[in-house]
Amino acid sequence: MELFLKTPQKNVRETMCQASLDMGNREKETTHKKNAEKSVKHITHHDHAKILNSGNSAIMMVMSSIKGPVLLPDQGGWTGFKKIAEFLGLKISYLPTNQGIINLEVLNRYIKLENPQSLFITSFAGYMAEQPVKEIFELCDEKGVILVEDASGAIGDPRGSLACGDHAHIIVSSTGSPKIINVGSGGFISTNDLNIFDNSNFLLKTLRPSPVICAGMVEAIKKAPDTLSRTLKACNFLKKEIKTVLFEEYRGINVTLPSEKPKKMARELRKKIPVKGGGIISTCPRYDRIKQPAVCLEIKNLEMKSLKKENLREMADITNQIISDFF
Repeated sequence: MELFLKTPQKNVRETMCQASLDMGNREKETTHKKNAEKSVKHITHHDHAKILNSGNSAIMMVMSSIKGPVLLPDQGGWTGFKKIAEFLGLKISYLPTNQGIINLEVLNRYIKLENPQSLFITSFAGYMAEQPVKEIFELCDEKGVILVEDASGAIGDPRGSLACGDHAHIIVSSTGSPKIINVGSGGFISTNDLNIFDNSNFLLKTLRPSPVICAGMVEAIKKAPDTLSRTLKACNFLKKEIKTVLFEEYRGINVTLPSEKPKKMARELRKKIPVKGGGIISTCPRYDRIKQPAVCLEIKNLEMKSLKKENLREMADITNQIISDFF
């Protein structure tokens, strides 16, 4: 079994190398940027898009533009939400969830109670389980709350449920490694509300990306639907093959194992499931996954060539043996 950490694909790297030769040519640099924005709008179905130098930059720009109280899930979100809101001095309220998954009745109650201006969520709670984004959006839209979806793990959703402009006022995404759109760094914002950008011209200039990133993003976006579909399929296979998993019935791009001794289990898994270039084992409790003891197999981090059925089956067998040893 050979597993490899996800890196930008060969055609993406070649495109970026070629774009590096255009550095200093303002016309070509502008073309790369416009093409990237066009590609983002095409895949998110929003009317407007801007490319930035990271996903956190995208979140910062949106939060600085919206201002007002921010509502965040109590777990399964992105740590950058909390850190950036604190940096900007915004009031933060935390929405109680079911292991990261948002309940609409609870959300409705907390909107009335906290009167937030925005709700920031990730498409998959902790990369583990799909959020009911369409229903969340409909409730937020009705109540005048701006829904911001961090779709770093869901761009190119084959069902069109996630990372879709019809179901989010604003979409932000990282395009760094090892995200679904992987160009090593960068990020973007898409929206139908042009005011988000009009109020943030200084930040847009400060956080602008390299034209090399923009060029690579165009090619990487083309591969996003296939990358996501294959990752979802691999996780679904593992959830069926591994004895004890959380969120078995949900779509997600990692596989989460409950464990009373997560650090010890993770140590054994890392020994038996090595990955060239990095790792795929993380431990909980942690805000950006789940607030209970668990181990995550971060399948989203793997190169597509690693997701062969024989590799996945061996991974499941190894995991099952280690689970047996710990229970």
